[in-house]
Amino acid sequence: MIPVWVQAAYLFAAVCFILALKGLSSPKTARRGNLLGAAAAVVATAAVFFERPLGNIVPILAAVGVGTVLGAVGARRVQMTQMPQLVALFNGVGGAAAAIVAVVELHGLSGTHSSAVVTAAAAAFTAVVGGVSFAGSVVTFAKLQGLMTTRPVVFPGLPVLFGAAVLAAVAIAVMTAAGPGLLPGTILAALGLLAGVLLVLPVGGADVPIVISLLNAFTGLTVAAGGYVLGNVLLLIAGTLVGASGTLLTVMMARGMGRSVLNTLFGALKGGSTLGAGTASDRPVRSATPEDVAIMLGYASRVIIVPGYGLAVAQAQHALRELADVLTDRGVEVAYAIHPVAGRMPGHMNVLLAEAQVPYEQLVEMDEINPRFKHTDVVLVVGANDVVNPAAKTTPGAPIYGMPILRADEAQQIVFMKRSMRPGFAGIENELLYDPKTTLLFGDAKETMDKLLSAVKAL
Repeated sequence: MIPVWVQAAYLFAAVCFILALKGLSSPKTARRGNLLGAAAAVVATAAVFFERPLGNIVPILAAVGVGTVLGAVGARRVQMTQMPQLVALFNGVGGAAAAIVAVVELHGLSGTHSSAVVTAAAAAFTAVVGGVSFAGSVVTFAKLQGLMTTRPVVFPGLPVLFGAAVLAAVAIAVMTAAGPGLLPGTILAALGLLAGVLLVLPVGGADVPIVISLLNAFTGLTVAAGGYVLGNVLLLIAGTLVGASGTLLTVMMARGMGRSVLNTLFGALKGGSTLGAGTASDRPVRSATPEDVAIMLGYASRVIIVPGYGLAVAQAQHALRELADVLTDRGVEVAYAIHPVAGRMPGHMNVLLAEAQVPYEQLVEMDEINPRFKHTDVVLVVGANDVVNPAAKTTPGAPIYGMPILRADEAQQIVFMKRSMRPGFAGIENELLYDPKTTLLFGDAKETMDKLLSAVKAL
């Protein structure tokens, strides 16, 4: 019998998880939500030690200590540009942990009666999907970290091999439900690993953030199923929350790309993907100096800033916020246009700008800000490319065709801050760069932003 105070601690942690998820839905309350979720995790972890008598206390405490140190050091040292990779790794570790627990439980269920069929089925599901989440997250990490190509990796027979792995996993899972054991559990986990690799390999370009969200949902589902297997209500609640929110976020992001989730995952198998040739053009463009752009901004009444991954790479968000503050103090109306898939993970730009303490009220989502572009004097694009590429509307053969974009092309003037003429993450040329209204400001975003800020202050 679980002590009443332990049950109360679990209930407290469950409520905190729900409130934390609610807090994470807005950049304004995200920090508080994150702290609340972390506190709830500490309470839940501590309560486990008092739920029932435990053996092997020393190895358990050692594992907790090692995990705490690795997590804290990794989170503190990682740069903002590497945050998506960190999220992918953490997510994969969660899936792997759930899969390992499931395999161990299947070993413990071997030889049990038919009453354990549902529990065995849940454990089999956890072993497979946990393996998919871990392997898929590792491949995603490798793509984002540059350890492998970000282009879709497709080879003859990949669809057949993937289908065979899925069918084999389903068949063995059914047999495992009737006759659980260590061997079938291990095979299920291995098939999950294979399916996870084959699932993510064909994904490339701007689809990576969507896959991160999907794998996060998978991990949530495995945690929920693991909670059922272990008889732990808190795990069931937490996993359901993560699985449901991850699924909703995946669907929303796919809609933001103007594509279905299935097309996102398997589009490359039929010749489509969000990654093009990736070659730079030698067509002439109009460029300017920071002083020229400062004059444009100084005489503007309305300015919209479009942040992208290049802003994170250069760590120029603080200088950008200071520039926006200077313009605001001079009576210029400033807003940040946030595309749902800008960056390398869901909410990447929100996190980046929140770190620079940009006022939440200035962050405007795509659907709300798009009608305002036609009334905007200057659009300042900092490190973004694909999310303002008109090819998504005008070029049916383009890899990103159909993706809703920020309508920066409707503004009076467009300023692109770019290091070079290389295409964005989708690897295709942006015709907006050659628009007569467009001016390019070349250079490292941090150095160029500092010069631009100084020029604006000198006006």
